[in-house]
Amino acid sequence: MADFDDILADFEFLDDWDDRYKYLIDLGRALDPYPENRRDDAHKVKGCASQLWLDAELKDGRLAMRGDSDAHIVKGLVALMIALYSGKSPGEILAIDAQKALAPLDLTAHLTPQRSNGVASMIARIRAVADASDPTGASDPSGA
Repeated sequence: MADFDDILADFEFLDDWDDRYKYLIDLGRALDPYPENRRDDAHKVKGCASQLWLDAELKDGRLAMRGDSDAHIVKGLVALMIALYSGKSPGEILAIDAQKALAPLDLTAHLTPQRSNGVASMIARIRAVADASDPTGASDPSGA
């Protein structure tokens, strides 16, 4: 899986949004297979027009995430969220300003409102999992 900073650099290199969409699709294709037994309502992300599943497991104080979607671009967005959040502690995840981190990609200007809602729903789900897993209880109630 590509590092988030590498993805940012690759996006900067790609001038055309058709190429950026293809890159997102490639990121999604590179995801590890998602377990069939996790394709259930408990792991389904609500608020996305596509079928989208996401789960995380706390391992050695860090959240390991995985996800999948039935839509190619959304699956690429799942890969993007995994690159941004996976492998971090719950406290580190809660400290991430997702809007600021994603701003250089200019996704909101190039995604449909439904896909933008899906990104927001993924971020909310990841933050909720991190909050529930945060042993310090020092979560940010603002959801920022």
